[in-house]
Amino acid sequence: MSEQHSSVDYEQVPEDYLQQRQLKSGAAGWILLAGLGVSYVISGEFAGWNFGLEHGGFGGMLLATIAMAIMYGAKVLSLAELSAALPTAGGGYSFARRALGPWGGYLTGSAILLEYVIAPAAIAVFIGAYVGELVGVDGPLVYAVFYAVFVGIHLLGTGEALRFMMVVTVIAVAGILVFVVAAIPHFSVANLFDIAVNESASGASTFLPQGYLGVWAAIPFAMWLFLAVEGVPLAAEEARDPARDLPRGIITAMLILLVFGGCVLVLVPGIAGADAMKAHGAPLVGALQSVYGEDSGAAMFVNVVGLAGLVASFFSIIYAYSRQVFALSRAGYLPRFLSVTGRRKVPTLSLIVPGFIGFGLSLSGEGDLMITIAVFGATISYALMTLSHIVLRQKEPNLLRPYKTPGGVFTSGIALVLSVVAFASTFVVNQEAALWSGLIYLLMIAYFGLYSRHHLVASAPEEEFEAIARAEQELI
Repeated sequence: MSEQHSSVDYEQVPEDYLQQRQLKSGAAGWILLAGLGVSYVISGEFAGWNFGLEHGGFGGMLLATIAMAIMYGAKVLSLAELSAALPTAGGGYSFARRALGPWGGYLTGSAILLEYVIAPAAIAVFIGAYVGELVGVDGPLVYAVFYAVFVGIHLLGTGEALRFMMVVTVIAVAGILVFVVAAIPHFSVANLFDIAVNESASGASTFLPQGYLGVWAAIPFAMWLFLAVEGVPLAAEEARDPARDLPRGIITAMLILLVFGGCVLVLVPGIAGADAMKAHGAPLVGALQSVYGEDSGAAMFVNVVGLAGLVASFFSIIYAYSRQVFALSRAGYLPRFLSVTGRRKVPTLSLIVPGFIGFGLSLSGEGDLMITIAVFGATISYALMTLSHIVLRQKEPNLLRPYKTPGGVFTSGIALVLSVVAFASTFVVNQEAALWSGLIYLLMIAYFGLYSRHHLVASAPEEEFEAIARAEQELI
């Protein structure tokens, strides 16, 4: 039996439907949420961002990073308001659902999924590179072991998983601090600009060896220094005090990441040369090896803890994709069996199924290609989330907002414009990857348009507000 409304249909579900789909509340305070935000991203400091040096040189990568730091800063301030006002496990999807309706919600949620399922696959490739540096073993076996172990830890329970994540993140942070201290004495400005100038590129110079277009092409890799920090609101239903803890957690995480991102961007090419680091699989390790030697204690330490940094992001983004799948499934946008939780209050299949998909993608070994695909999905979701902030400010001015974005819609407007610019950059870097991303995204949209929009669940938290609104309208 179903109830039709607008462009979607709602189906009746058993009375115990939501009882079978509950997360463990009160598992995370603001410090743990800030740690989660850093954990999502910290692998980007250890590997992946340096591919931007090849596309734009140091100057292009620097300008791209400044633009993306502004975009992420503005977006984080916008999400801090939205997450405090609408604290559900759906995160960005739930914000867009409230502001833009079912289609807007699904378009946002599916774009987030594209980002979060692909990102761990890319990180798995970088993990393989670090393991290869340590023990000489790389490839599918390494990817399989890491997926199996860390999905397994998540299955033990939310509290256990987040505590493990915090420990690994602290180790990774220590690695970055050691790298910074070891690198500073060997820094040379000349090393930043040793990439050969492409004389045929418009605006090419020592600062911009690939010209103006190089700045644009470096954007997806600049994003890798901050990508996935927006996942903090996905922990809303497991936070102790969402209205207070979510804004504090996500803003603190962003401030820490700005410092770390700036340090590695300048110091890695500054001690080893931008040309040598532009395609290195483990750039922090390679940079230290270039000045201290391959068997040096500093390089070995950063290699070991660099692996911890990659593990931290790999582990935490698994958490993020599972909560996004859980929320979309609970509301009927994805198959409902994916959101069933067991005795430990974890969504088992929401962890396992995307894990198998990610592992399959990691077998390509193309980390830089998968970064482009992840950025494609991320930028679409960023544009829709920041648009949701603007729409809700106009549509629901009286919505309770425990935290308000400084600058209001001007701030979210900056993030929206830069999100569109970043989206276009994926076609500059790798048109084939962008087209494949678009095809996958269209298939996900087709699933909603042809099937799941006729099988939504009205009692899900992200849908419930609309039922209340309809009831209020009927009383008028």
